[in-house]
Amino acid sequence: MSFVSSRDMLTQARLGRYAIGAFNVENLEMIQAVLQAAETLRSPVMIQTTPGTLKYAPPEAFAGAVKALAEKTRVPVALHLDHGNSFELALRCKQAGYTSLMIDGSLLPFKENVALTRRVVDMAGDVPVEAELGTVGGKEDTHAAGIQYTDPEQAAQFIHRTGIFSFAPAIGTAHGVYKATPKLDETRLSEICGRTEAPLVLHGTSGVPDETVRQCVARGICKVNYATDLRIAFTQAVRKALQDDPNAFDPKKYLAAGRAAVTERVLHLIQVCGSDGKADA
Repeated sequence: MSFVSSRDMLTQARLGRYAIGAFNVENLEMIQAVLQAAETLRSPVMIQTTPGTLKYAPPEAFAGAVKALAEKTRVPVALHLDHGNSFELALRCKQAGYTSLMIDGSLLPFKENVALTRRVVDMAGDVPVEAELGTVGGKEDTHAAGIQYTDPEQAAQFIHRTGIFSFAPAIGTAHGVYKATPKLDETRLSEICGRTEAPLVLHGTSGVPDETVRQCVARGICKVNYATDLRIAFTQAVRKALQDDPNAFDPKKYLAAGRAAVTERVLHLIQVCGSDGKADA
């Protein structure tokens, strides 16, 4: 039950009206933090890496680390490519052992997005594929865009034509740090949910109020992505540890502060998503 596909966990989340927390990691300590929080709360969980992170260390390294650590847990753990930016990267991640893939062709014209996404779906086989239509605002790695809201009818066509398993609609969120509290189009979300049975994914959630996330889950969101939130928590904790002990030289000690901060944050976010205890369901 440890290192698994995202298919069953997202299907169960959709049926149970909760969401799976999907947490972007950058290093070993963040992987450990996410798994520790998931184990503590008995929650299924998804660990994610972006193309930028995979320039820091290759898919094979992350797949090896996550698989090895996941097999020591008692909760379902999926490893997901977040915002995959090419067919080639999606293929490499599948070959490395990733159990979930995203291909992001949202900046392409509709027909080209469909074609790229369909090609990845055909290649992925049993590995579930997520895709996006419309654009989530802000910047994720080198992917930068303004918000372009997803049309509900076009979303239904896109899901049908591509054969994707899960779908990320654009409803007003953005990647990175918000300058003001985001206002999400929850009515649009409900309309999209009413046109498909595909699990829906909320991107750009760092900085979105917890109650807004809960409302989105109630309207059909089954997977909630967090990235910036965890990077900030990790960096602030490591910075403080080094300020408190300027003579520190052992990375294991000051990086442990970052791990603890991420664990605390993920514990909270899992409960926002409502997936705590669901590993035992």
